Amino acid sequence: ALETLKMFEKKESRVKSAAATNLSFLYYLGNELSQATNYADLAVNSDRYNPAALTNKGNTVFANGDYEKAAEFYREALRNDSLCTEALYNLGLAYKKLNRIEEALDWFLKLHSILPNSAQVLYQIASICEITEDPSQAIEWFLQLISVVPTDPHVLSKLGKLYDKEGDKSQAFHYYYESYRYFPSNIEVIEWLGAYYID
Repeated sequence: ALETLKMFEKKESRVKSAAATNLSFLYYLGNELSQATNYADLAVNSDRYNPAALTNKGNTVFANGDYEKAAEFYREALRNDSLCTEALYNLGLAYKKLNRIEEALDWFLKLHSILPNSAQVLYQIASICEITEDPSQAIEWFLQLISVVPTDPHVLSKLGKLYDKEGDKSQAFHYYYESYRYFPSNIEVIEWLGAYYID
């Protein structure tokens, strides 16, 4: 794939931008950040209005820990294409990293209206509700998430933990037990179940 895409580097700017965008993404996936950054720069310089190129550039900056600068690239990508789901999601992540929780939630809710059954988006919204200490909302979002991925042991144990905090031991037991069923090696879940049976 890399070799094929490199053949397009010397073409006209739109083709060059598309090839550089894909090369940047492939290097990013391969955890070769310097190469990913070089191709992201090439893609953006070839076509400043390419939302995928701007998102990739944001990703390389994000990976280097500059969340504010990454957010700028994601916002620019969204100015060029307001439905660029990758930019929306990553902007939410950037704001979450910057501890701008309300703004992060706004972006994830906007993305949820576009992708209502996205497990990743549902998880981020539930996680933010958990961070803002709104357990009833977190439970609601995690329940929606379970309807999309019913066998995820991590989400099931999260629900168990939230119900336990709310004092609903029977629901907590149900979700902890389901989590144990799908992943019997989670020590935290085993400890909770053991304590529950002792009680």
